[in-house]
Amino acid sequence: MMVVSGEALMDVFAAGDTPTGLMMDARIGGSPLNVAQGLARLGQRVAFFGGLSQGFLGDRLLQALQQEGVDTGCVQRLDAPTTLGLVGLDAQGVPSYAFYGEGAADRLLPLAAVDGVPAAQAYHFGSYAMVVEPVASTQRALVEREHTRSLIAYDPNIRLNVEPHLARWRDTLAWMLPRTHLLKVSDEDLGLLYPGADPAELAAQWLTQGVRLVVVTRGGEGVWAWTAQGRHAARPAQAVPVVDTVGAGDTFQAALLTTLAERSLLSPGGLAALSAPVLEAVLDFAARAAAITCSRRGADLPYRAELA
Repeated sequence: MMVVSGEALMDVFAAGDTPTGLMMDARIGGSPLNVAQGLARLGQRVAFFGGLSQGFLGDRLLQALQQEGVDTGCVQRLDAPTTLGLVGLDAQGVPSYAFYGEGAADRLLPLAAVDGVPAAQAYHFGSYAMVVEPVASTQRALVEREHTRSLIAYDPNIRLNVEPHLARWRDTLAWMLPRTHLLKVSDEDLGLLYPGADPAELAAQWLTQGVRLVVVTRGGEGVWAWTAQGRHAARPAQAVPVVDTVGAGDTFQAALLTTLAERSLLSPGGLAALSAPVLEAVLDFAARAAAITCSRRGADLPYRAELA
C-alpha cells in the first residue's frame, strides 16, 4: 500500500469561443491526485489523503478516485469550495496555471485527519499543499509520524501563483530533506529555487542530509539521478509526438514508485541497493510512462498494460 497526500482540484481548459464568451472543459487534476491515479492505473494499491469539497465538484473528484480503484477511506469531505486551476498551453503544449483556491477544501485539511491515515510502505507528498496552511502542517505531521518506518517521496512541484514567496518553498524543502528518501525535482523547479546552481552539487548536498535517491527530470532533455552510494545515471527522454506535457511529471513519479515496488526496492534499504543497471532501467520505465502521457491531451496517465 502507498498513500499519496495533497491537493485534488479541477483543471479548467478553454474549449473554444461561444457567442457570449468561452466554453470551458473542467477535468480532474492536482499533482497528488494525478500521482494517486497513476499508481492505481499501474496496478499499485494506493490511498489518497486530502480534502474534498462537499459540493458537486468534490463528488466528481471522489468518484474519479474510486473509479480508478484508489482507496478513499482517509479522504476528508469539507464544507468549502473546490480549487479551480485555469490551464493555458503554449505552442509546445507546455502548461501555465492560474489557481483560484483561497479557502478551498484542499487547503483546509485538519490536523486531526492524520489519525485516519493507514500504515503504508511508502508515502508521497508534493506541490502546493506542502506550503499553504493549514494543510501544510497536517502533512508535516504525517511525515513526522512515518519517516522513520516507511519510504517518504517528495516532489516540490512549485506553483508560484499559489505561494509566490520562494523562501517558503526553500524552507519546506530544507525541512523535508532529512525526512525524505526519494526526492524528485524538475530542472524548472531547480531554476526557481537555486538559479544557476549545479544540479549535481545540489544532489550531493541533499544526499549527505539523508536522501537516498535524487532524481532531476529535464523534460525533453531526459533525466539525471544520483544515489547515496555514489551512483549516477543520465537517461534520454523517450521520443514521442507531444500533444501537451500536462501530468508528465506526475506520471514519471507514479511510474518511478511503481517500478521500484515491482522490483521490491520501495524502501530506504531498497534505494541503497540500487545498482547502476537497475537504476537506469527504473528511470527508463518512468520516462516511457511520462512519454505516453505527453502523447495525449491532459493528464491522461497510462495503464500498466501500455508499458508491458
